Amino acid sequence: MNKLLGIILIFIVFISCKNAEKEKTENPVKVEFQEIKSDDYELSKPTENIKRVLVLFGGYPEKAEDIKREFKILEIAKKNGIAVVFMNYNQKLWLEENEKQKLAEQLLKVFNENKLPQDHSYFGGFSSGGNVALLISDFLTQQNSDITPKGVFVVDSPIDLVALYKSSEKNIERNFSEPSVQESTWLLETLGKQFGNPNIDISKYQEYSIYTSKTDNIDNLKSLKNTKLRFYTEPDTLWWKENRMADFDQMNAYYLKRLSEKLKKSDFSQVEYIPTKNRGYRANGERHPHSWGIVDPKNLMEWLVE
Repeated sequence: MNKLLGIILIFIVFISCKNAEKEKTENPVKVEFQEIKSDDYELSKPTENIKRVLVLFGGYPEKAEDIKREFKILEIAKKNGIAVVFMNYNQKLWLEENEKQKLAEQLLKVFNENKLPQDHSYFGGFSSGGNVALLISDFLTQQNSDITPKGVFVVDSPIDLVALYKSSEKNIERNFSEPSVQESTWLLETLGKQFGNPNIDISKYQEYSIYTSKTDNIDNLKSLKNTKLRFYTEPDTLWWKENRMADFDQMNAYYLKRLSEKLKKSDFSQVEYIPTKNRGYRANGERHPHSWGIVDPKNLMEWLVE
């Protein structure tokens, strides 16, 4: 009889534990989030126990609201207790030294004013925003700043300024796509005014570019040797050919792949090149491989918290 009662008691305890576990899974503890807006950034952060900080830079015209619309990261970030800083810092293909210093000071102010943990930060950016993310991360790491990113990811970024100039020359000569010609005209004027013609002298381009494929130069990333790096791109050659008449060696994907290979050969310990397929859609439903949409938020979150 006592043995039977013991078995029944064990069974009751087991069922109770299972129900408690199920209730915990179905009804997780709700984490309160605070939303903060300023001229320089927008922040979504847990009111307590912030596990990670993700700092995001948008493409050339993008501000915080644009990043939030195009990159569906907030919901899963909140589930994982991660603060997200959406920067209004944009319209930069490269950074001057004084710009790096000012941006570093601005980021430190964001972290300090909002009591964000400085030892668990990750940076990311789309298009030119990816250039900013890499360059400022290299600077912060080199300076041994209080904020030293654990990881950096870029989304289809134009990392080779010489290649960007030469691709623009091709686009204007072809005169196939009006958006492409307009952008290329602007790029030739902007890059030429700042750095000259790379067909004559690439020294200035190499000084400011993240990667110069012609010389295999990676000096502007040398401080990120032990930082986790991810390069996202969607090398849809058919789309680019049909819509821009662009060759593969004009695509950001081509140079991101070459950079990842160069970094691995140079003993960078944690480099991932991530080519995607049919993920490139913008928030309005437009098919475009050059978009935030190529990043899988769930997989990115696993990378952040691992």
